[in-house]
Amino acid sequence: MAADDGSQPENWTWRDRAAGSVPRGRTLDPTIERVPGIEAFPTVYVPDRLLVASAGGERSSRLRALDEAAATFGWRVELEDLRGEPLPDGESEPGPLLPEVAGVTRVRVVAPGESPDADAPLSPDAWRVLQRARRLTRSRLEGVGLDHVLAIDPVRVNPFTQTNPFTQTNPFTQTNPFTQTNPHGAAEYAQPGCGGRQPITRLGAGPTRMAALRRGSRRAVVAILDTGCGAHAWLPDDVVTRRLEIDGRPIGLTDEADPERYGDLYGQLDGEIDPVAGHGTFIAGVVRQVAPDADLVSVRLADALGVIEESLLIRTLADVLELARRHAAGEKGGTAIDVLSLSLSYYHETPEDGLYSRTVYDLLRFARRLGIAVVCSAGNDAIDRPSFPASLWAWPDADNGIAPDDLAEHVSVGALNPGSTSVALFSNVGPWVRVYAPGASIVSCLPAFEGGRQAATREDLYRRRRQTIAPEDYRGGFATWSGTSFAAPFVAGLIAAELGMQPVTAAATSGSAVDRSRKATEAALTVVSADDGSRV
Repeated sequence: MAADDGSQPENWTWRDRAAGSVPRGRTLDPTIERVPGIEAFPTVYVPDRLLVASAGGERSSRLRALDEAAATFGWRVELEDLRGEPLPDGESEPGPLLPEVAGVTRVRVVAPGESPDADAPLSPDAWRVLQRARRLTRSRLEGVGLDHVLAIDPVRVNPFTQTNPFTQTNPFTQTNPFTQTNPHGAAEYAQPGCGGRQPITRLGAGPTRMAALRRGSRRAVVAILDTGCGAHAWLPDDVVTRRLEIDGRPIGLTDEADPERYGDLYGQLDGEIDPVAGHGTFIAGVVRQVAPDADLVSVRLADALGVIEESLLIRTLADVLELARRHAAGEKGGTAIDVLSLSLSYYHETPEDGLYSRTVYDLLRFARRLGIAVVCSAGNDAIDRPSFPASLWAWPDADNGIAPDDLAEHVSVGALNPGSTSVALFSNVGPWVRVYAPGASIVSCLPAFEGGRQAATREDLYRRRRQTIAPEDYRGGFATWSGTSFAAPFVAGLIAAELGMQPVTAAATSGSAVDRSRKATEAALTVVSADDGSRV
């Protein structure tokens, strides 16, 4: 139940707000624990955790190497499953996540005592353990990786969403000659009126569906793994499945800190709606507009800060794809999925030559083998560094160790400005970005949030409330927003629209599902490319 103001769960206190708003993860320093032949780059990771794949029968040797490396710092390793539960007897081999996808063990690094290494940090550091294990074994330790921190990141000024500590330059209402503190370049998109999240009024009817399905057919299904999906007239329960279960267990996050129900969970003393509140609802609305006949499946795996741990992504993907596998095999309890939309990303520290944890890639490849098109946002950092999972495909001249295949397609999507005549400056670019689609100042639906930032001016006359637009009053249910996060579901929706009605039974072979997916994706990308006027 919500509090009286509807902004946070019942019994939510300042302690919850403060604890939840502490940034998670550590920024990797590539100069620490250098290993010859391995060139690393910055990333963000869970500081005390590693992920070890069980592929190739080398799990035990990998775990021994990590244990020995941790001991040189005075630390030890503890084994757990992807839910954080200790593994029985410490050496139990985890089962495969899916057919053809190896199981994964989480390794927690703990510091029980003083370190024999005078240079060791006080708190455990998974990166140092991994690098030292590589040095001690004189191997690359493929199959071992950090537990990266992914982000669902709307376009905004980094690290502050606005001039700190003022919402505008103080003491003047405008900075001459600029109307606000000079946001320039990609930062402009974070400002209301320039593409930032902003309430709007939408006129006219919403998306409409076909009156009836053809006999023996079902609607195409788009699965959205994001912040969840809030309540909205465009997104009724017969269109959106908001709770998935597998064998009686819920998939994804189910706690009360739901950014699609409560707009202001985190952030001390700011009184503002959280940066990603409503993100998943907005994405669902994009797909709904492009593919009104499609069904949607929403799974929440990001918190109100837009943060996702890689181990949670792996666990959630495996559960969702197991349901899809059961449906394809005609087994009881399956769920049909035709398109997977992922608006999340991170940067791997060693992205080249296949020296990265391939579990996410293996899961997405398994999805494509089932005939599920995978659509990923390219990221909003205005750079050409390949982001994951968007770049996990055999792009031209790729050095990621991925070979071309004939499965369903993996599509990475950048963002275009309104009019589609230019790429949005915030959008990541490069040969690994396969297509660019509308992603700036997009109109879609948002939960009926009302934040602390209210109208700047009010003057009541004739017994009427008169005021300027309240910048965080979304009770009208619609907004504009910008990001590759919204370009990706645009493409996902186009693919679903091209797929149209699908066979209701699993009688079709996996190959025919792949063929249908590839044809629909090709048709959708043809449409998107024809509208892309950004080439010079």
